[in-house]
Parts: sequence; structure tokens; C-alpha cells
Amino acid sequence: MTCQPLRLIDKPKWLSAPPGTARAVEPGENMARPKHDLTEAELAIMELLWERGQASIRQITDSLHRDPNPARYATVQKQLERMEAKQMVRRDRSLFVHVFIPAISREEMIGQRLRTVVDKLCGGSLVPLLSQLTRVRRLTARERKALRDLVDQLDDKTDSQRH
Repeated sequence: MTCQPLRLIDKPKWLSAPPGTARAVEPGENMARPKHDLTEAELAIMELLWERGQASIRQITDSLHRDPNPARYATVQKQLERMEAKQMVRRDRSLFVHVFIPAISREEMIGQRLRTVVDKLCGGSLVPLLSQLTRVRRLTARERKALRDLVDQLDDKTDSQRH
């Protein structure tokens, strides 16, 4: 009798192709970034908008770049257009100078990014993610209690839905 290796999560699709070969895109599969996946530059803009609540292209450019110039202004403008298409920001066109407002909260962004990590790297299971986080940084007594309380609340909800 041979032992089979324990398989906790499925291997990601991108690992299925032999090294040096391209994997065919399956029907319905999209190779583009997910809508909520932001570049580092776009994330910097979101941080600014979350902090201020709203800002014009000029205000964003001046805040993010020490030496704002027409090329940087155009870059920020293009980034905001992409972010608007991704529905991450809204544009207020009621004034001569357009103002941008975050269309998604920081908490929603965190949730979306974590769900993506869990789906892509952990096969949809939270256990590997939580295990890694607790190994990397020791939890304080307060954090451990908060996690226990959260698990208890989840258990209570599950129990009440069964009855």
C-alpha cells in the first residue's frame, strides 16, 4: 500500500501547465485584472480620496507628485478614468472642475482583496490564510479574544439559522 500525499487545496490553474508552455484560456475566463484589483498608483489615489473624501485631478496630482507637470496631470487623469470605469471612483461633473469621490470604502476594498487572495491562493478556504497570518505575527491577548468572540458569533448565527 502506498501513501498518497495529503491534498488540502486545489492547485491553481496557472500551475497546471508544464514549465515554459502557455496555458490555453478557458471559455469565459478573463485574463484581465479583476475589476476591483488596483495598481499601486491607483491605490495611492484611493488612499488620498479616502482621507479627503473628494479631490480634483489637480489636487490629486499636486498631493502625489513633488514636481507636478502636465505629463503627471495627464497620467493621473487617465488613472482616474480607468478607476471610474472599474467603478472605484465617481466623478461629480456639476462644477467646472470635476471632483472625484471614492465609490468604494476602504473596508469594502479590504474585503474584496482578501476574498481574491483566499480564492486564488487558498482554494477558497480561510484556514491557510489565517494560519499564515498568526504564524507571521504573534497575536496579542486582546486580538485572540476578539477572534474567539468572532468565532462564537459565527457559531451563534449558524445555530440560530438551523432552528
